Amino acid sequence: MGRVIAVANQKGGVGKTTTAINLSAALAEKNKKVLLIDIDPQGNATSGVGVDKNGVENTIYDLILGEASIQECIEYTEFENLDLIPSNVDLAAAEIELIGIPNKEFIIRDEVKKIRDKYDFILIDCPPSLNLLTINAMTTADTVLVPIQCEYYALEGLSQLIHTINLVKERLNPYLDIEGIVFTMFDARTNLSLQVVENVRANVKQKVYATIIPRNVRLAEAPSHGYPITIYDTKSAGAESYRALADEVINRGDE
Repeated sequence: MGRVIAVANQKGGVGKTTTAINLSAALAEKNKKVLLIDIDPQGNATSGVGVDKNGVENTIYDLILGEASIQECIEYTEFENLDLIPSNVDLAAAEIELIGIPNKEFIIRDEVKKIRDKYDFILIDCPPSLNLLTINAMTTADTVLVPIQCEYYALEGLSQLIHTINLVKERLNPYLDIEGIVFTMFDARTNLSLQVVENVRANVKQKVYATIIPRNVRLAEAPSHGYPITIYDTKSAGAESYRALADEVINRGDE
C-alpha cells in the first residue's frame, strides 16, 4: 500500500513544487514506484517533469468532475518509476463546479484508493492556498510535508497550516499526520537563514528534517527544461539534497 504525502504550504514561492518534483524523482531514482499528482492549476509540477500541460488528454480536473477514470489520467513520464496525473489552468474552475456536490472533500481520496497499491509513494503537489483542492489532498494523504523558505516570515503561515491540518484530522481524516518540515532556499552565507532554522526548530513540535535544501541556481533552472534536478544536474548540491531528503522520507516510513 503506497504512502500518500501531500506537499503543502499556503504561502507561494517556498519551493513547494520544486520539492514535489525533485523528491518524487529522487524516490524514483531509488527504485521506488512513484505517482506525482499535480493539483495546482498553475500546472508547474506537470511541466517540471517534461509533460506538456496543455497537450494532455485528461487531467486531475477531468478526474474531479468524473469525466475520466484515474487510470485514464495517469501519464507515463520519460523518467523510470515516475508517473504523473497532470494539471492545467482548467482546474481553476473546479471549486465553483463542485458547489453542491456531496462528499466533494473526498473525490480524490476515493479515486486514489483504486490505484494506491500500485505505487510505493504518491506525492500530491498542492496549490498555494488552503482551498477545497488542498482539503482534498489532505483527506487523501497519510501525511503532509511542509516546505518552509528560510526567510523572515517563515513561521507566520506555519501555525495557520498546522491549524488546518489539525481541523482536517479532527473532522475528515483521523489518520492525517505531519510528515515533517523541510527548509528550502537555504543560503549559508546569510545569518538570517541560520536564524530561521534555529527559530523554527525551537518553536515547533513537529518533526523537522535534517536535510536542508540550498538556494541553488541549477535547481531553479531545471523546471524550465522539464527535468528534475537529479537528471538535469545529477551532481549538483540541489540533487544531493533531494536524495538525502528521499532517504529520510523512506526511513521515516520504516520507523
